[in-house]
Amino acid sequence: MVSRLVLGCGAVGQRLVEKVALREGDLDVICGDSDRVETLRNESVRAQGADPTDPAVVEEIASAPDVVLIAGDDPEHNVRMAQLAEVAFPDAFRMAYAGVDATDAQRAKISEAVDSLVDPGGVMAEYVANLVASEAGTQSRRLRRTLRRVGGRLAIVTHDNPDPDAIASAVALSRLAASIGVESTLCYYGEISHQENRALVNLLDLDLRQLAPDEGVSEFDGVALVDHSRPGVNDQLPEDTEVDVVIDHHPPRAPVEAKFVDLRSDVGATSTLLTGYLNQFGLELDTTVATALLYGIRVDTADFSREVSAADFQAAATLLPHADAGILERVEMPSISQDTFNTIAQAIRHQVIEDDVLCSYVGDAVERDALAQAADKLLEMEGINATVVYGLSDGVVYLSARSRGTDLDLGETLRSAYDQIGSAGGHADMAGAQIPLGVIGEVEDDERLEDVIRNVVTDRFFDAVRERRVDRGSPFSAESGQFEFPFVSADSEEEMGDHDV
Repeated sequence: MVSRLVLGCGAVGQRLVEKVALREGDLDVICGDSDRVETLRNESVRAQGADPTDPAVVEEIASAPDVVLIAGDDPEHNVRMAQLAEVAFPDAFRMAYAGVDATDAQRAKISEAVDSLVDPGGVMAEYVANLVASEAGTQSRRLRRTLRRVGGRLAIVTHDNPDPDAIASAVALSRLAASIGVESTLCYYGEISHQENRALVNLLDLDLRQLAPDEGVSEFDGVALVDHSRPGVNDQLPEDTEVDVVIDHHPPRAPVEAKFVDLRSDVGATSTLLTGYLNQFGLELDTTVATALLYGIRVDTADFSREVSAADFQAAATLLPHADAGILERVEMPSISQDTFNTIAQAIRHQVIEDDVLCSYVGDAVERDALAQAADKLLEMEGINATVVYGLSDGVVYLSARSRGTDLDLGETLRSAYDQIGSAGGHADMAGAQIPLGVIGEVEDDERLEDVIRNVVTDRFFDAVRERRVDRGSPFSAESGQFEFPFVSADSEEEMGDHDV
């Protein structure tokens, strides 16, 4: 629970205290105006009639508040209270009201001692109360504090082969870090091979650093993960890498350890979370950040048609006026590589269909992003409500899965099928898996490698599909190996999902 301390309480401060007092958490007010103290006590506010500029008094009443608000009318008193709070509560988020007719010199002194300075010309009690008391405001203050403590350079690491949501989130977090004087580098492992993702990076002239497989981030003073939550899982960092910041919208499968963690699976994109932080930090949206974030939200929610929340719509509405529609149009219409077309052709040629579910092995996967594009394309086939496309690359079998309008949770299905021989994850409508080739089994003299892979991967997938649908009471007949009637189509049930793993 958040604890808050208010030092000084003028006319504006009283309005703020009345707003903050309605929120959950502890609230203490130290004010030298006895009439104001009496008024606040009558409203059940824990107010102390004492000198808020006296360090001994303040430290006796308040121990370790999360938030300190300087709210007096006298600018000179606010200077002294701000400087006192800086020394007494260095770990707290400190916000100060400048006071009435504050001089530039007084504003400068207050600003040096606090995290945020509110000028009387534009102050609104509801806005400041929300910032001081709301859960979102608390998170933004903790993020600000964590970033500031990095002290030096921050490595912002996306998941392997980053998609638009990961790229945009990294760019936005870099802007947040820069706003408080922290230098950052955007890092990723793998390739940016999807043609739309490459177009996004090139057209927005984004500066991303590709890390070699054996390259760590020891040269940096801090590490942040965006759009994934654990080092060594969907990135190539050592598993024991100490992480400062994690911001992700995927539900974790194991405890997440970091100094600051924001995991919210009730939104459709990590870009939505970063849009909120930009607003809470009070930063203006520039075209580059707004365009990237808007595209990240659109891609991860399939243009607001799967696993979309009210927050995603609100974030998009905030970003749209600042985004470059021309760049977005060019990003969405890039040339498609021949390898991608070949992968889609292979997926069509080798499809195996059971009821409304399709599985296909494409052989060597030159571009891993092509697997996701093939899975999307095959989902357009009539009567198909779920697809899995997989291929072999660098000794690993990679799978990409998509679904629409079905009771089948792909994330859980892939975990059930492959967790014992690899790793899998994702959400109901978008998921992925990775299986080291060595665990699939040895190839006998009379067998072909692709036959062994196809038999193991495809069989495990369909076995998991049957098991999950039977568990849910679906009318699968073990005798016939088929379902008694077709499942709900995409026309009658809302399509929802999340990004590929």
